[in-house]
Amino acid sequence: MARVPGKAAKVNKYHQVENVCIESGMLSLIVDGKSIQRELKKLSPLLAAATEADQKGFEVSPSGYGIHWPLLDEDISIDGLLGIVHGPSASKKSA
Repeated sequence: MARVPGKAAKVNKYHQVENVCIESGMLSLIVDGKSIQRELKKLSPLLAAATEADQKGFEVSPSGYGIHWPLLDEDISIDGLLGIVHGPSASKKSA
């Protein structure tokens, strides 16, 4: 599919992610209208040990697929936070 100059490509939304916050060792956010809280040390020892400034340096993917900390090279998937596991697609064929 060719991209039309001046028009942004449509992004499929996996989740609506809002109000991401890290305080007192807890990651808090709202996903698809549901409040989620998780301990950082259980999610990512790297994030738990990071400075407050580094913890706040995150980006939520436009699709709502995950949260990325570029300076730490760390990612957390929203599906993982929600406990959603995806199996291999029935339409995929292996060699």
